[in-house]
Amino acid sequence: MDISDESYRDLVEQQQDLVIKISLEGRLLFFNTAYRELLGKTKDELAGSVFMPVSGERYSDVVATQMTKLFRPPYTCIVEQWLQTPKGMRCISWSIKSVLDDNRAPVALVATGRDMTPLKNEQKAVRRRDEELMLLIESGIPMYYTHTTDHRSLYVSPRIRTLLKCANGSKKRSWTDYLTDNPVNATGLERTLRAVSTGKREPPYRLEMETGDGNRIWIEVNEIPVVKNGKTVAIAGSLVDITEKMHVDEGVTEAEILFKGVRPKEPRAGGRSPFRAIRSIFSRDEGAEEESV
Repeated sequence: MDISDESYRDLVEQQQDLVIKISLEGRLLFFNTAYRELLGKTKDELAGSVFMPVSGERYSDVVATQMTKLFRPPYTCIVEQWLQTPKGMRCISWSIKSVLDDNRAPVALVATGRDMTPLKNEQKAVRRRDEELMLLIESGIPMYYTHTTDHRSLYVSPRIRTLLKCANGSKKRSWTDYLTDNPVNATGLERTLRAVSTGKREPPYRLEMETGDGNRIWIEVNEIPVVKNGKTVAIAGSLVDITEKMHVDEGVTEAEILFKGVRPKEPRAGGRSPFRAIRSIFSRDEGAEEESV
């Protein structure tokens, strides 16, 4: 079936996408109605005008570099261009292909463009929400992480990196690389493995870890398996630094051992035992009023 040039032109003019033809010098040889309406200009204003002006446009260098691909196989490229229009700046994604002569030498360029501004705005909004969510997460006490079922880290809170004093270029890639030889760590590792195999949440547990500078810290871990199609694909969790609390508990335990077996003959002041007195000293909040014992 023969289709006339007029039919082809009608087909191009009805396109919502932008369709243009450009000389090798970068001047417009043809443009459809969608392109003219986007720029809000007349045919006379656009005819022979420069398609991609060399100016201070922030993306001009990138676009020019990409367009060098049009002069070697496969003679195609995709570029993004920000255009000033009556509706403001619009991001146009161009798919460009060279028109070749019998010697396979480019003689002109044809391009179709699509307005990607709504998608760009949506991506920007998503990034803004992610940043706000991250700010909210990072402002709390718990520090968050995710890792694979074989313990490789997927996401680690910047505060965890600071807590563990992770150095750039460190060979430690798994959270298990920071565990000490403390026997208590075996219980925590066992719970993680059980959560992976069962897909069910395990109770919180404690770990002793060694930081990048050789110090030992205690953390309390609360995690949950991420299950897809009945299979655990990752572990997501949070941790809290309880090093100071562990030191306080150790101090209280030592104090109770020290006072163990003490049975004062005199009535205890205020009905308080030495054990409770010592515990109140260790657990008292900073700035609280001193308590007479």
